[in-house]
Amino acid sequence: MNKLIVSPSPHDENYVKTSTIMLNVIIALLPAWGAAIYFFGLRVIPLTAVCIGSCIFFEYICRLMMKRDNTITDFSAVVTGLILAMNLPVTLPYWMAVIGSFVAIVIVKQLFGGLGQNFANPAITARIVLMVSFPAAMTHWVLPLGEKVDAVSAATPLVLKGMTSDKLSEIGQSVPSYLDLFLGKTGGCLGEVSALALLIGGLYLAARKIISLAAPVSFIGSLFLLSWIAGEDPLYQILAGGVFLGAFFMATDYATTPITTKGKIVFGLGCGIITFVIRHFGSYPEGVSFSILLMNVLTPYIEQLTRTKVLGAKEAEKNEG
Repeated sequence: MNKLIVSPSPHDENYVKTSTIMLNVIIALLPAWGAAIYFFGLRVIPLTAVCIGSCIFFEYICRLMMKRDNTITDFSAVVTGLILAMNLPVTLPYWMAVIGSFVAIVIVKQLFGGLGQNFANPAITARIVLMVSFPAAMTHWVLPLGEKVDAVSAATPLVLKGMTSDKLSEIGQSVPSYLDLFLGKTGGCLGEVSALALLIGGLYLAARKIISLAAPVSFIGSLFLLSWIAGEDPLYQILAGGVFLGAFFMATDYATTPITTKGKIVFGLGCGIITFVIRHFGSYPEGVSFSILLMNVLTPYIEQLTRTKVLGAKEAEKNEG
């Protein structure tokens, strides 16, 4: 006779391993990484290798020093290194990339307990630290000219969009077209060029049910709507910069974003609003990284406000004694 076993939920044993999720994220980023190589040249490969290799090294050493089980086989360090690389300009010195990897893995991830315990996205935090510490190197954009990428400096599309025609003539550049932005023929970080490649990767993750589209759609949609209301070019605003990279690959991070669908929508809306405010009212042309980091901090509160009430639960009665 079979015994009736009573145990707490969840009861479904067909769970997806962390390594499987991370491998799918890596696959989803390959189109954008390939586009970066095509537009920016072969230096993309060693820069990415430095980021990934140093992330794996720092994670291994940290886990060893803390006398904990090593987690480099779950590929989370590889994903962190790859996303960090996608947030860097192709001309960034390798030693700066190593510093970024140290910040992402040691300070943001492992000092808070490892994967799932960090409150902020490691790659985004590392990018912001590098941007504040090395602003000249982190804003040295180049035109996509294949292997001759180091020859010509350029401004990002968001900067070019705000320039007058006289200024554009002076620097010898023009505002990229929608097609250029969509395909990736623009200056910027490795992962901020081809919206098409990022969209393919994001839809792949959604089709594999690795991510929900709630946060990306609310993020992109709110930025589009606010830009339109403010009289700006909404399509340009969502295609330029790191909107697609942030929306599909960083605003969907399991550890630093809400779990519930309502929470994901609120998170995405917050990212879109903050990005718009920084771009429209601030002196900094981009705002995706800052918006996601700020919303990471608010994630516990969003979770608390949007959590599902347990069926049959009621508030505890106050003690009148």
